[in-house]
Amino acid sequence: QVQLVESGGGLVQAGDSLRLSCAASGRTFSSYAMGWFRQAPGKEREFVAACTWSGRSFYYADSVKGRFNISRDNTKNTVYLQMNSLKPEDTAVYYCAAGHRVTQGSGDYWGQGTQVTVSL
Repeated sequence: QVQLVESGGGLVQAGDSLRLSCAASGRTFSSYAMGWFRQAPGKEREFVAACTWSGRSFYYADSVKGRFNISRDNTKNTVYLQMNSLKPEDTAVYYCAAGHRVTQGSGDYWGQGTQVTVSL
């Protein structure tokens, strides 16, 4: 079992940056791929970014490539999402996920989500 708790969301202006963190508990954290998903009001949840258990391979949605960066620190059981050049369309609840198929867009464990709001 893995428990996930996100933090770092907030209200920012377009062009600003935010860093989301996801703290995981559970002894098997380092064996799972980790990822971030988001859900905007009235829309389905969508994949944002993921990294393999080793943190050496990375995957991004086209909409965030070049602006977002995912990383993980297995010594701290934490995964991060650095978000730069934020746009209003990035406004959503961001969820952290863990699992063996996260890099394919499917998570086994989920956090409760953190709100990111980007204003003009």
